[in-house]
Amino acid sequence: MADKQNDTNPFLRRPLYVYDLTPELLYTLTLAGRDKPAHQHGEGESAPSDVPDASNEGSNAPSTSCALCKVSFDNVQDQRQHVKSDFHRYNLKLSIKGAPPIDEATFIRMIGDLDESLSGSESDDSEDDQEGSKPGDTTLSALLRKQAKISNEEQDDDLVATKKKHFGTAPMFWMTSPKLDQDVGLGVYRAILSKEEQDTASTSLVDIIKRKQVKPTLPKQTGNAKGSLAQDEPHFFLCMIGGGHFAAMIVSLVPEIRKGPGGIEERHAVVRAHKTFHRYTTRRKQGGSQSANDNAKGNAHSAGSSIRRYNEMALEADVRNVLSEWRGMIDTAELLFIRATGSTNRRTLFGPYDGQVLRSNDQRIRGFPFSTRRATQSELLRSFQELTRLKVGKLTTADDEKGQTEKTAAPKEAKPKPQVPKLTKEEETALLHTSQLLALIRRSKAPGLLLYLTKNELSPNFTFYPLSEHHHAPTPLHLSASSNSPALVTALLTKANADPTITNGDGRTAYDIAGEPKTRDAFRVARHQLGESAWDWTEAHVPSALSQEEADAKSRQEKAASDAAEVQRRKAELEQIRMDEERRKVGKLEKKAGPGRSLEKTANEKREEEMRGMTPEMRMRIERERRARAAEERLKRMQGK
Repeated sequence: MADKQNDTNPFLRRPLYVYDLTPELLYTLTLAGRDKPAHQHGEGESAPSDVPDASNEGSNAPSTSCALCKVSFDNVQDQRQHVKSDFHRYNLKLSIKGAPPIDEATFIRMIGDLDESLSGSESDDSEDDQEGSKPGDTTLSALLRKQAKISNEEQDDDLVATKKKHFGTAPMFWMTSPKLDQDVGLGVYRAILSKEEQDTASTSLVDIIKRKQVKPTLPKQTGNAKGSLAQDEPHFFLCMIGGGHFAAMIVSLVPEIRKGPGGIEERHAVVRAHKTFHRYTTRRKQGGSQSANDNAKGNAHSAGSSIRRYNEMALEADVRNVLSEWRGMIDTAELLFIRATGSTNRRTLFGPYDGQVLRSNDQRIRGFPFSTRRATQSELLRSFQELTRLKVGKLTTADDEKGQTEKTAAPKEAKPKPQVPKLTKEEETALLHTSQLLALIRRSKAPGLLLYLTKNELSPNFTFYPLSEHHHAPTPLHLSASSNSPALVTALLTKANADPTITNGDGRTAYDIAGEPKTRDAFRVARHQLGESAWDWTEAHVPSALSQEEADAKSRQEKAASDAAEVQRRKAELEQIRMDEERRKVGKLEKKAGPGRSLEKTANEKREEEMRGMTPEMRMRIERERRARAAEERLKRMQGK
């Protein structure tokens, strides 16, 4: 099984980075399914135009017939005229190439598609000399050129089809190595290769990967300022935009070596620049952007629609400012990986607009050849790791045309299956428990998770099977922490007595991979409840203990601060919209006003302008509100006296 291979083979114990492979593995790689290049014969060589007419030699045909074309004539003059015709000379060329002759009706149909007439054309005078100066050469030359072109295109199509038969348009190329099991393949994404490299990858993929190797650096050697790159440092640009979320990143292809647990060297991606932000642009519970809704149904007049409209323009400005700031790094990037869904988002990136940075026809642009989630910095980093890590898969076999069995270049990724190879009873049980536990954890079912562990007498530190597919989160506690579920973390630590000191394949504890403050606080609360002697909390990397009351107070403070910030943000956005609207109105008035005319409007004119386009019911409601406010003002003034 592939997972057993990963556990026992020293080359597969850790992820393999495409741009920094060990020499022991790199120089033993070969392309999976590679065929020997077939010898190509020269094609398109023109046969001599003048050859002796030996069609009647050694034949029993009458003297007034043509054995080659299988036609007869009434007299010798007609026969001589036939020998000089395009029809006869074309059959001569076919006989030289070993092809059977054609009849006259077929020949007429073939030349019927040509633009040139039997007598030639003035535009072809310069080409007539290519076949000689005899009558009818223009038509024959044109026909032969057309057939040569079709033949070459068919040969090219056959060559492409042959390549596709072995390598296809699958998102990956696959390689093998004698350092691995015979049926184990290593896959590299087609998208990380340039167009020229993709064209030659079917024969020289291993050489391309060898040329791409880089030397990793130490942390002290990567002291470049944020937003800067070393000279000639290879890097990728990654960008995602959709639903009001935007994330972009410049990632160096030169990895950084850091010391992991036990002094083991680990390679980490180096992010040279990153930017993420979100604007409220989508219509909640209805889907779609405000601009799409306006285009379909006309402009809405609600406060929310105004905010969304303004945020779309602000998002566009923010994105283009980031691209402009990163222009130098984007222009020198090896590849640009972009995900932009919808015409509005694509217009934001690709314009056209003044100072445009990205262009849709750039040959470096690639899409992500796998499913992606919401545009965040962590998702971009995950996508970069997915792109630049070799995939471990199991090669399948297929019978070729000669009945031989050979390795194909379309392997399947290694996944545990109950068929081939057949799982043992213990492995099947472990796989069943893994699927059930994963479902409960993903739905944050804490009582159900505890009940399942108790009912099936499973350890709370149960290791998911197969381990190779759960490298990041091998235990229920790890997965609960990475899924940001405080309830599950608390239940596993305080009720199931899960061990927080267990590390994953990267040497990180469950606390290390917790993503949100509430989840990390759950570990600290558990430390307070269980006591210092329960576990070695220092080894588990859990900070000082925190009581439940302190955690609740901290949560309330954070929520209050978040709510206050949201209120301020909305006020600022509404104020900005009001100011923009006032500037727009003033601009219109300045255009309408002539010399010597006042731009000031009376109160009635302003009210009329504000209520223009409203329904009678809306006008009445606004008028009642205005009168009520006026009455309140009068009462306040009377009370003040």
